Amino acid sequence: KARSWLGWQLRLKTNKSHGRARIMGFDDSKLPDAIDAGEIAVIAGFQGVTDDERVATLGRGGSDTSAVAVAAALNATVCDIYTDVDGVYTTDPRIVPKAQRIEKISFEEMLELASLGAKVLQTRSVEMAMNHNVPVRVLSSFLKPGEPNPGTIVCSEEEIVEKQVVSGVAYSRDEAKVTLYGVPDKPGISAKIFSALARAGVNVDMIVQAQARGPEQANMVFTCTDRDSPIARDTLESMHDEIGYERLEVVRDVSKISIVGVGMRSHTGVAETMFKALYEKGINIDVISTSEIKISVLIADAYTELAVRALHTAFGLDAA
Repeated sequence: KARSWLGWQLRLKTNKSHGRARIMGFDDSKLPDAIDAGEIAVIAGFQGVTDDERVATLGRGGSDTSAVAVAAALNATVCDIYTDVDGVYTTDPRIVPKAQRIEKISFEEMLELASLGAKVLQTRSVEMAMNHNVPVRVLSSFLKPGEPNPGTIVCSEEEIVEKQVVSGVAYSRDEAKVTLYGVPDKPGISAKIFSALARAGVNVDMIVQAQARGPEQANMVFTCTDRDSPIARDTLESMHDEIGYERLEVVRDVSKISIVGVGMRSHTGVAETMFKALYEKGINIDVISTSEIKISVLIADAYTELAVRALHTAFGLDAA
């Protein structure tokens, strides 16, 4: 006894950003009543409806996000996501054959890994799951009936008994490094630069500012996606006279390598282990960015796979 539901029938409310709409909530959905009546709901993901009754699509990762939104609305115990892999791994198994499937990973760790290049779950679906505390289980669609399919459970940190110092190594090749040399070192310059980039739709990631050799000057380094780098270059070149920098440089053949783990909060020496492992392989670091549970470095693209393998081994993530 089944019934199909489209986004407008569910009353899955979204904003008006067609093609990348964000879910705002359910508006008087009759879905719970139908389920209580014994109907099996078959729901079209990836879509919702705006306040003016227009159908809007959610953009990349929209089907996962739809599933989590429905699970949250129904107060579900868990949301199962069937995909082309059998769980979340400590890194990309295509680069490191000894990568291990993770049994449990926290929302925060998965959010970092997803935003740093891991492609198992989209950032928006993990963000929604964390906000509504809906555990998500990643399972394989391709295992035969009867084969074990434990997958990976993405849940709150409190549910994880043994917390690894580092849970995973992520990488992203879609990176570019932009450097502004000789920027006037005075209040308001950074705001002017990054406000213009934001208006141009450039998503800035790592930012480093250091003193330049000249008096009252600084060098500004930041990263953005490789596809955004031409827009960043054009935006900054058009502001040359307004900002007053000396030189602009854009380097596109770079990669971002990141280690992620909630155990970093309570363990020292993590950065030392990371930098030592890269040094021993002769890998130079361009930019460093850190948070409570993450350290990211920017390196030359040619060393991506070597760096991932070295860090995976250094933090004891290789399977026996």
